[in-house]
Amino acid sequence: MRADGVQRAVIVGLAIGPRREPALDEIAALATSAGATVVARVTGRRPAPDPALYAGRGKVDEIAGVRAGAGADLVIFDHALSGVQQRNLEQALECRVVDRTSLILDIFAQRAHSAEGKLQVELAQLAHLSTRLVGGWTHLERQKGGIGLRGPGETQLETDRRLIGRRVKLLKERLARVTVSRGVQGRTRRRARVRTVALVGYTNAGKSTLFNRLTRERVYAADQLFATLDTTLRRVHVPGADAVVLSDTVGFIRDLPHDLVAAFRATLSEAGEADLIAHVVDSAAADRDAQVDAVERVLAEIGADAVPRLTVLNKIDASGLAPGVERDAYGTIRTVRLSALSGAGCAGFTDALAERFPAGATHADDAASADATP
Repeated sequence: MRADGVQRAVIVGLAIGPRREPALDEIAALATSAGATVVARVTGRRPAPDPALYAGRGKVDEIAGVRAGAGADLVIFDHALSGVQQRNLEQALECRVVDRTSLILDIFAQRAHSAEGKLQVELAQLAHLSTRLVGGWTHLERQKGGIGLRGPGETQLETDRRLIGRRVKLLKERLARVTVSRGVQGRTRRRARVRTVALVGYTNAGKSTLFNRLTRERVYAADQLFATLDTTLRRVHVPGADAVVLSDTVGFIRDLPHDLVAAFRATLSEAGEADLIAHVVDSAAADRDAQVDAVERVLAEIGADAVPRLTVLNKIDASGLAPGVERDAYGTIRTVRLSALSGAGCAGFTDALAERFPAGATHADDAASADATP
């Protein structure tokens, strides 16, 4: 690391098989969010990943030349690397190598502030680390022969696995207590006729900005990936509707590490147990459809795919869309076009909530209404 604490990074993305060559814009944004400066990009194509290096020997030599020429001290792959691939690449490139999963975990570790968030991130990090212990103590294999110097490598690996296993068990027990607490809070809200609306969406779609606009809060929001991680719940006033609590959840992303989804299941359960999911979409994103698909896949994984949806097309000031609402064949608002930044069209969002949760209606009425509309 340099004197100023900023690492210079080369980012690498390979098109595997028939996939088109990656643009690397997202991994560059992730690297910047983690605090690195991207100084070069390397792309390429392979029929399949190389078992030892992921990229072929020729491409690795090219990456090494680019890294040396740019004066970079870090190489980031927009792919998930095995422990063996990462170790081999570090030896070949003579620098630290980080894959997509490790980069996202690093960002989460930086951004988690609540006790629950820190527990979840640590659990995901340990799950990821446990797959990379093999080979981590190969320097001990040279200690052959001699009294007291026989075979410490395997013993140390087993010790590490045991320590990680104990810590994982402790973290899971603590998170289980959090899950129970969330369940109690959820039942209390339902008994008090409080409706919950979960804001979900691709990272940097503008969920926190919309949350702040509607609740008049000051939750941290910035033009960066994973600006906020910790779930925040606040009551929002909706004229003519039951009491509504809005929750701002962690953003989703393409190829979200499975360990993170598992660790954040308690937090993401806010979406699965909500009365309505408001899917915030960046209407100006070039890959908008792919972002929507990525979010829907995670929602399906956590069992939230059956929760009623409201699509929120955000950032209309950047996409050129007009503020307003779109109704389905039954006359129900299904899509709201708005700008969370300027406030244009936000009235359509509260109108949709008032329509969904009219004062005095029962949850059974809501369920029947949801079943009657596609």
